[in-house]
Amino acid sequence: MNPPIEVTPEAIVAFKDKLATRKTPTATIRLGIRGGACSGYAYAIEFEDNPVRQTDTVWQIDGVNFAIDKKSSLYLSGSKLTWKKTVLQSGFDFENPHEASRCGCGGSFAPK
Repeated sequence: MNPPIEVTPEAIVAFKDKLATRKTPTATIRLGIRGGACSGYAYAIEFEDNPVRQTDTVWQIDGVNFAIDKKSSLYLSGSKLTWKKTVLQSGFDFENPHEASRCGCGGSFAPK
C-alpha cells in the first residue's frame, strides 16, 4: 500500500526531533483536517498516544508512525507534507492537490 500522504525526508527528521523532545518516540502522528477555519478547513497534525482507530489508515516511514481518518483522507490523499525553514519561521506545510485556495496565514484552505 502506498501512503496516502507523501512525507518528505526533512519532515521525517522534524517529526523524529519532536517525538524525541516529547519523549514518546513510538507515538503516532495523526494527520488530518478540522472544519471551521477561516477558509473552511484547517490542517491538523497531532500526537496520538492512544491506539489508533480500526477505521484509520496507518503507515510508517523510517520508524515514524502515521495515521489518518477516512474523512481527512478524502481531502488530503495525494498531498505532500514538507518541513520548511526560513530566516523568520519554520514549520510543516501541506502541498495539497485538493486545495482551491488558502488563507493568508497558510493554516487553512478551501477544497476544490
